[in-house]
Amino acid sequence: MTKPYDYLIVGAGLFGATFAHLAKKQGKRCLVIDKRPHAGGNIYCEEIEGINVHKYGAHIFHTSNREVWDFVNAIVPFNRYTNSPVAQAPDGKLYNLPFNMNTFYQMWGVKTPAEATARLESQRREAVERMAAEGVSEPRNLEEQALTLIGRDIYEQLIKGYTEKQWGRQCTELPAFIIRRLPVRLTFDNNYFNDAYQGIPIGGYNKLIDGLLQGVEVRLGEDFFADRQKWESMADKILFTGKIDEYYDYRFGKLEYRTVRFETETLDNPNYQGNAVVNYTSADVPFTRIIEHKHFEMFGNAVYENPKTVISREYSTEWQDGMEPFYPVNDERNQTLYQQYKALADAEPDVIFGGRLAEYKYYDMAPIVEQVLNLFKL
Repeated sequence: MTKPYDYLIVGAGLFGATFAHLAKKQGKRCLVIDKRPHAGGNIYCEEIEGINVHKYGAHIFHTSNREVWDFVNAIVPFNRYTNSPVAQAPDGKLYNLPFNMNTFYQMWGVKTPAEATARLESQRREAVERMAAEGVSEPRNLEEQALTLIGRDIYEQLIKGYTEKQWGRQCTELPAFIIRRLPVRLTFDNNYFNDAYQGIPIGGYNKLIDGLLQGVEVRLGEDFFADRQKWESMADKILFTGKIDEYYDYRFGKLEYRTVRFETETLDNPNYQGNAVVNYTSADVPFTRIIEHKHFEMFGNAVYENPKTVISREYSTEWQDGMEPFYPVNDERNQTLYQQYKALADAEPDVIFGGRLAEYKYYDMAPIVEQVLNLFKL
């Protein structure tokens, strides 16, 4: 008996929506379901006071892959937003991120790359000598790794408190690899990303998701697990973008995540902090950062055309049932557990597992789109 759909797509986030769009172009019959009341997953935007609020945290699209950039811009044009975060440190000062000549000038008053390099190398040498005195040749944890890469001043002012809030663990308990690729620039460049292209969809991310899902049947507020047998009977193949451990009924145990809680507030102020993203790196401040959403899409004098602004304070916390899982906890225990689930997934000929929850891997948006594009080249 012929099933009504070629693909059941579980999850209307970026992976599911991109897959549905490309499958439909190939003439496939697709049904997309999502347990949330909206499509878009974590890139969903809520309009408040004429401002597109990134409901699940700041999302900046960036890539050097021209094919990916052209693909998303064919759905909706993107603006020229450049991610240039600022950090408020325990010493009360503001510092530019990523670590660049502006940061080093703000930290030490150095004005040339040679002066900055000398300061960095001095502090790195101290860290290496301290480890050598303990008989250690390779960093054993995130703290030692950071100290050998950037030195004590920047580590204590801009890394330690923020990282420990983000992960809920001491830096000495976190693996070194988390910070192994710490960007250090000897130029006065506050652009956080090195990619050739970056921006925000004009009109917000809902425009991108709506464009991808145009002409595709979507049912919201539908939980795959509430009536799994019914949903599985409706299509020849399944694209699953949810939690892989839940798909297998937590057979080997639950994977761990970090999650984020948001406090969103509308203010009678056209410009609260002058930047979209301000990190708070002090351990004494309970939130990790404040997002001022209008700065993603409003520039220059346009900021003041709207007399109100919307800010979100972000609080990082351990994930529990009922919360939205955000970040995989990539320690040895969880990776071993994930590999057990992946072995089951690899043996499923009619189920595709895709995205950060199904693959237990942190993804930026562009690699998600690239991955789906590649699926359709096979």
